Amino acid sequence: MKIQIRYAQIDDIADIQHVAQTTWHLTYKGIIPEQVQRNFLSIAYSDGNVRRRMERSLLLVAESEGEIVGFANFSKANTSHEAELWAIYVAPEHQGKGIGSELIQRGLNDLTGITCLFLNVERENHAGIAFYTSKGFSKVNDSEEAFNGYTLKTTRMVLNLV
Repeated sequence: MKIQIRYAQIDDIADIQHVAQTTWHLTYKGIIPEQVQRNFLSIAYSDGNVRRRMERSLLLVAESEGEIVGFANFSKANTSHEAELWAIYVAPEHQGKGIGSELIQRGLNDLTGITCLFLNVERENHAGIAFYTSKGFSKVNDSEEAFNGYTLKTTRMVLNLV
């Protein structure tokens, strides 16, 4: 299976939304209530918000045989040496094939000059935490925040690049 990592385009919006919805429902089943998931996805991945991600940040897609099978969204933080990984999702049937690793590596290549990459992950997303740890991320801290009427338990992680 040949994977191409490229910049997201307007024509990719529906596929990005599909990957986000499919992956969220599988990843957060039993962790985040379904109604909270639906509310979040309808806002965060609305056509307008996906367009804004393309315009204001680095939104990459992973494509295989003409199909979008994953995406990652990065941005530089307040300092020019820090960046944030806002989202990375790979369709369930394509997980475990190195696509997430390729998306992260491409993002790191495109975000030249950064010394660290931060992310937040739901504390009960054990598969996600294991993936990030395997890529060299380490825990910074834990926090809780209100999330559409639900208390989200978050682990902050960092990948130090120097």
